[in-house]
Amino acid sequence: MNWDNIWQVVKVGKIKSWGILGGTFDPIHYGHLIAAEYACHNYKLDKVLLIPAASPPHKELGQVLHGMHRYRMVELAVKSNPRLEVSPVEMERTGLSYTVDTLAYFRGKHTEVELFFIVGADSLFFMHSWKEPERLAELCRFIVVTRPGYKIERNEPALGRLPDIIWERMLQMEIPGLDISSSDIRQRVAAGKPIKYLLPPEVEEYIFEQGLYRGDKYLER
Repeated sequence: MNWDNIWQVVKVGKIKSWGILGGTFDPIHYGHLIAAEYACHNYKLDKVLLIPAASPPHKELGQVLHGMHRYRMVELAVKSNPRLEVSPVEMERTGLSYTVDTLAYFRGKHTEVELFFIVGADSLFFMHSWKEPERLAELCRFIVVTRPGYKIERNEPALGRLPDIIWERMLQMEIPGLDISSSDIRQRVAAGKPIKYLLPPEVEEYIFEQGLYRGDKYLER
């Protein structure tokens, strides 16, 4: 299948194409930014919206840094890239942050936009348990981020409960393998270890200026 031709059809049939990258971003790091930039380039997206979750349904209350700080860190991380933007849509919504609600919001407000939901390959293994997964697939296409040399196969037993419509609307995108995680960054800060080159310098500076991720509780998360 020639995806280049498909993207041309998308461009003709829709005025814009946007990527949606949601996450806790606690904190945001280069892995997130590389996924956003690669998606923008590979699929000719007009922009990618990075959306910090206010109250992620899979996190317990008190486990996540205040949304104000997480939003500000994403804002700092993307300010030098005109194709990446931070959106407050989930921060402004009360209650838990569900992906399907966010995509429905953008679909309703921007009917001319084709949405591409950027998601890590590990999320596929529990996406069947997300709120309204079939409807989610009706609202967007999926750009699944994979590590080098790894391809998601439909016959994997652990993915048997994934709705067919998600497979039908799935694209796979390989990015460089980076051994970076938000949990590791939090633990490194709490332990007094360096985090340079794991995230943008503006974010690193903000973390230390605000005294974030200090204390034993961050070593346990």
